[in-house]
Amino acid sequence: MSDALDWNAKTIAEFRANQGMVGGVFEGAPIVLLHHRGRKSGREYVNPTMYLPHDTESDIIYVFATKGGAPTNPDWYCNLTAVGDGTVERGTETYTVTVRELTGADRDRIYAEQARRYPGFAEYQRHTAGVRTIPVLELRQA
Repeated sequence: MSDALDWNAKTIAEFRANQGMVGGVFEGAPIVLLHHRGRKSGREYVNPTMYLPHDTESDIIYVFATKGGAPTNPDWYCNLTAVGDGTVERGTETYTVTVRELTGADRDRIYAEQARRYPGFAEYQRHTAGVRTIPVLELRQA
């Protein structure tokens, strides 16, 4: 098992054992488990990721396809946007979501707020400057 898959598996197990809370680099951060189907394989995948809750609508969260500042988008982003929906585990709740990619000023505003709260996101943006714009997805409970 690759280091990334092993890390994901451990984070997922910890999330589920602790009602959505994890330690380590994610300690105290809002985390969801994103369920998505491979756009080619049809296989189900689960990825832990940080999210930003909407200011006033509890059925909307935002996720960020940072891939740790890598030059390419993560597979989960490609899968979610290709299909247009997925499933989220948030705390002890699991629900279906619709996916909408934010663009322009909306994208920039949401990403800036995440980077203000979690400075690592500003660093990811510096790493990808001139290479790609990190996508922001709005996930709305269906």
